[in-house]
Parts: sequence; structure tokens; C-alpha cells
Amino acid sequence: MSTHISLNAEVPEHLSGSRLDQIAAKLFPEYSRSRLQSWIKQGELVVNQQARRARDKLNTGDKLSIDTEIASDNRWTAQAMPLDLVFEDEHLLVINKATNTVVHPAAGHADGTLLNGLLHYCPQLEEVPRAGIVHRLDKDTTGLMVVAKTLEAHLSLVNQLQLREVVREYQAIAQGVFTGGGRVDEPLGRHPVNRKKRTVVQLHGQEAITHYWVLNRFRSHTHIRVKLETGRTHQIRVHMAHLSHPLVGDPMYGGRFGLPAACSQELASCLRQFKRQALHAGKLGLRHPQTNEDLCWQVDLPQDMVELLDALQEDGE
Repeated sequence: MSTHISLNAEVPEHLSGSRLDQIAAKLFPEYSRSRLQSWIKQGELVVNQQARRARDKLNTGDKLSIDTEIASDNRWTAQAMPLDLVFEDEHLLVINKATNTVVHPAAGHADGTLLNGLLHYCPQLEEVPRAGIVHRLDKDTTGLMVVAKTLEAHLSLVNQLQLREVVREYQAIAQGVFTGGGRVDEPLGRHPVNRKKRTVVQLHGQEAITHYWVLNRFRSHTHIRVKLETGRTHQIRVHMAHLSHPLVGDPMYGGRFGLPAACSQELASCLRQFKRQALHAGKLGLRHPQTNEDLCWQVDLPQDMVELLDALQEDGE
């Protein structure tokens, strides 16, 4: 399957003298710069019916034409799976992701992922990069994700993420007692030994900024609200572990399992059974790609985190 694209535009006076690739980005904003560059190189984006180089300067009245096919990405198989839809229109899907759900096919998870389920629910996502997925949640992190249903929506959401305009707030349960909220500004990179892990890397690490606030303190744990300024892999989990407050149940960054001194049997049982990082993406805010309306969604904590908080509360009492 593929989608035929046929577009035409004329260079306005205020863009005269600019490069072809820069003008194309202004005249066809619904497509990414890399896609437009590719069309220019392949001769599918032409000027006055002639192929030109991306760096060529254009003049007022020059006519740009695009005539191409966008092939569907058939690497992935559509598979039926339950989806908890929070919002849907012709541009966006917002999903409350369950635990034990891989977002995107990768080594060890060739299928059975959220992407496979999205393609089954909405076949038009074959025509959107990565089936419209613009940000991810770890396999065992629950909560809100937005999916773009069109190329235009995809480009808008990617730009909003790059400009840090998307609001992403989480709730987490961390080990230890925080004295107060704060801000973590520590760059992240691959762990030098375990390539599946991330760690704080001062030299050549990616910028990573996390804000956190205390919601409730318990005898040996803290319920926190976390807001991402950047969105690096495992960012919250690594930053909290860096503060010596790893998330409850985190199998990768949680350290050796231990029980609080003299804790109740109920809390001991709850902590032993909590086998995932206690992290939930509870709030998501963004600008609608078509209407520019500011939208915001919130979903409740999953049952396992509610039960853990109840056990922590009862233990403290």
C-alpha cells in the first residue's frame, strides 16, 4: 500500500533568494525537512518542472511541484490487542498504556507491541512514521501516550516535543524520604558496562532535566510528582536513582531489594509483589495540531500503585 502525494506551490516575494530546501520547508510545513530533502535528491520535488539541488536559490514566482508515493511501512504486522482510549479524533489518539506493554518492536519483542495493536485498530497509521508514535513509555510504566494519525499531526507533535511545549507529568513512589522537591539537571548516556542501562554522563551526555515535588512522605518512602523538561530514555528512573531514591520495584535501577525496618506484613507483601517501577504518566498536555487548541488529559493511578500507597499509609499509622 502507498499514498500518492501531488502538491504545487509558488515562491512568494518574501522568500525570494532563499535556498530550495528552506523554501520547501516553509511552503510544505506538514512534511519533515528530512522527507523534503529526500524528495529533492530523488527528483520528486522539482522547480519549474526541473530537478534542482537543495542549496539552489529560487526567485519570486518559481513553481515547486511534488509528485511522489509514500510507501506504507510493512515491516510490522497488525495485531488485535485491547487499547484503553482516552481521546480520539481524526488527527490524534491518546492512550492510557497498561503495564507489561512494549511500545515499539525491537530485539526480543518482534510483535505483540503497542505499535502492532495500533496498526490493527487504525490501519491508516501505516502511512505515518512509526505508526504515529512520537514518544514512548517504558514497558512497565503505565499512563498517557499520544499518537499522531496523520503526517501533519506527526510533524506538529514532533515539533512541540522538540520545543518542550508538551506537558508530561508523572507520579512515582520512591525509596527513602525526600526532604523536599527539586530539579535534577544531569546529562544522560549509555552505561559503560551494561548497554541496556542509562547513567549520568558528564562528558558528551544528552541534556536531561527533571523536576519533582513531594506529594506525601511515609516512614521509608515518598510519593512524588515528576515533570519532564526533556524526554531521555529511562530519564526519571535514572535521575531518581542518582539522587539515591530509586523507584520502588525498578528491576534495573532499584538496587538490592530490602524491607523497611519493622514494617507491617501487609506492606512487606505488597513490596515483594511489586515487580515493576512504580511510575505512572498521569497527565499529558499539548496543542492540537489542527485547531491549535490547548488540550490536557489526566488518568488515575493504576490499581497496583493505589494498593501500595494504601499499604504505606497504613504502615505509617
